Amino acid sequence: MTSKSDEVRVWLVDRGYTDRDLIVLRYATPDGDRVYRREVASQAIGTVTAARGVSPDDLASVDEPETRERYADEAARMAERHAPDDSV
Repeated sequence: MTSKSDEVRVWLVDRGYTDRDLIVLRYATPDGDRVYRREVASQAIGTVTAARGVSPDDLASVDEPETRERYADEAARMAERHAPDDSV
């Protein structure tokens, strides 16, 4: 179990949909190197916040340089415009 102090702050960088009626949320580290992916049923989405804390074990590496750059840019934009707990 990870304590709050071990969590990594990640920012919402992408929101998409699957053909199974799921919403896919991607949160990335500020440098864009790592990403947290969450799938949620559209009926159970609840509040989506600008940022969240996640366990380092739940982060995946972002391999594509273009994707890392896009995630870093979007994470910076979200951090500049929103408080972490803002609903977006």
